[in-house]
Amino acid sequence: MASPLTKNTIFKSKSKTTISTLTHLLLISSSSHGKHPAPPNMGPRRELQQQKRRRQGEQVCVPISIYMPLSRMFHSYPNRNLYCFNHQVSLSLSHSTCFSPLQTQKMLMLGFSTTSASSDLDSDIDIDNDSDSDCKHVVSSVIINSSVNPDEVDKVCKVIDDLFAIDRNMEAVLDQCGVTLSHDLVVEVLSRFRHARKPAFRFFCWAGEKHGYAHDSRTYNVMMSILGKTRQFETMMWMIEDMGTRKLLTLETFLIAIKAFAASKERKKAVGMFELMKKHKFKIGAETINCLLDELGKAKLGKEGHTLFEKLKDRFTPNLRTYTVLLNGWCRVKNLMEAGKIWNEMIDKGFKPDIVAHNTMLEGLLKSKKRSDAIKLFEVMKDKGPTPNVRSYTILIRDLCKQKNMEEAVKYFDEMLISGCQPDAAIYTCLITGFGNQKRMDIVYELLKEMQEKSSPPDGRTYNALIKLMTSQRMPDEAAQIYRKMIQSGIEPSIHTFNMIMKSYFVTRNYETGLSVWDEMIRKGCCPDDNSYIVLIGGLISQGKSEEACKYLEEMLDKGMKAPQIDYNKFVADFSRAGKPDILEELAQKMKFAGKFEVSNVLARWAEMMKKRVKRRDRPNTMDLYES
Repeated sequence: MASPLTKNTIFKSKSKTTISTLTHLLLISSSSHGKHPAPPNMGPRRELQQQKRRRQGEQVCVPISIYMPLSRMFHSYPNRNLYCFNHQVSLSLSHSTCFSPLQTQKMLMLGFSTTSASSDLDSDIDIDNDSDSDCKHVVSSVIINSSVNPDEVDKVCKVIDDLFAIDRNMEAVLDQCGVTLSHDLVVEVLSRFRHARKPAFRFFCWAGEKHGYAHDSRTYNVMMSILGKTRQFETMMWMIEDMGTRKLLTLETFLIAIKAFAASKERKKAVGMFELMKKHKFKIGAETINCLLDELGKAKLGKEGHTLFEKLKDRFTPNLRTYTVLLNGWCRVKNLMEAGKIWNEMIDKGFKPDIVAHNTMLEGLLKSKKRSDAIKLFEVMKDKGPTPNVRSYTILIRDLCKQKNMEEAVKYFDEMLISGCQPDAAIYTCLITGFGNQKRMDIVYELLKEMQEKSSPPDGRTYNALIKLMTSQRMPDEAAQIYRKMIQSGIEPSIHTFNMIMKSYFVTRNYETGLSVWDEMIRKGCCPDDNSYIVLIGGLISQGKSEEACKYLEEMLDKGMKAPQIDYNKFVADFSRAGKPDILEELAQKMKFAGKFEVSNVLARWAEMMKKRVKRRDRPNTMDLYES
């Protein structure tokens, strides 16, 4: 069965698809999730059309096993006409369904299901779903099989939330909680505070001193990950030495440190971890070096990664993955010349570029705006192999959607179905985002319907993409509806989900509901990150509630987060009108300790001006004294 996208009825439909229809569709039962759909059947008419296209274009048949250097790959057949489908789908129609607001009640406050986790959706959709990375160590991965009592976790987290900033005896209250410490409980609590390093570390230290309990490698590694993400390298290195003393070091410990240093562009410190591994008798092989090179590449340090590879290549045996991560490092910084050299060196060393390498190069070409070369590579993959997989098509379709070329995106989607490659949620999400940005909700509706029919239901990224479409049109109530469908589908929202909805309510000046989103996020144990605080503080300031914003700003700094980039002039102007210089002085000191010297100076200057103003106002009038 061909995709509904290829049917003219979808592009020429005159029925208006509303948000209510779209959200109703998300309630469709997922009873068919476990089924495996049959390969698409083209039908006699489609086969005849395909045969006709083949006669119109010259298709070169080359054995799939042949592979060659990149330069020859792009220019090996200069006179041939690359075969591709020529489906013409008209998008220039009079009907263009726009978003239609609904007069429905706000339905945001619902419970979570923890059956599956969702990923954050940034400006682009991350489709790295088949890269063979073997160094993905996420904090949540160690709590999948946790058997800890959630009530005990909630009890501990409430004590920390309530007492961390105001009570020095937080540890004494924790002693009286009556909870039984276990490694699962500690991991769960640390996960709740993964964006708040100070309370997380204080709890970690308290737990480590309790009689009858001792940290294991898991709890240390989770705390290491939190410190690494917040760049607390001195404390992180102290923990590594402590783990070494206790014989708790694992390969994951060093990989967490390498990843943290690489993400902060601390190349020398990342490389220095190898010496530390030697000190603790850890074997350094291709897997470890590949991970380091991969993290350097992700941090856009492709040049440094290649330099390191040249120094170390005599100390280990590079494999196909080694060259693939080097290729990815150069592609991320858009240096196609060096990427081509790595490609050719990979072949010279006897390695055959696999689908992961081809997809990496394909994505690199598109990021570097070399679309014609990317299309040539894609056609060569179809002719000679490796055969494009769903990620190959997703890379291409995602770029076309970003360029608003939906006609070409649909053509490649149709081609993928004919090839027998089954679509996944990622590729549908790209198309949903593309058509949604053009306000073609009729097609978004059909795509969601098709996802259910093909047993590829919306995942966390799909729901976040739909929520982003609503919030970008200043429709927070509709975003809240999709949030509810997300919960009912058993998908746990990410922190990004809450941030988008909360910001949308503040932008539309619905401050009360925006604050309710924050309260729900806290109540459900979702740890606010820097962006959460920035959205909340900015919303409070715009509402004229600077004193309340100050409370959250101090809370943010107390947790060890960076001071946000907000309009501090408006912030302090409200305090100036209220005549409260002491609050600004105290906040200026905290900003200074947080390293925000410029902001600290602004706050201190305003505080001084306010003090002078108060003195002038309170100074007795000399004429009144004379008359008295």
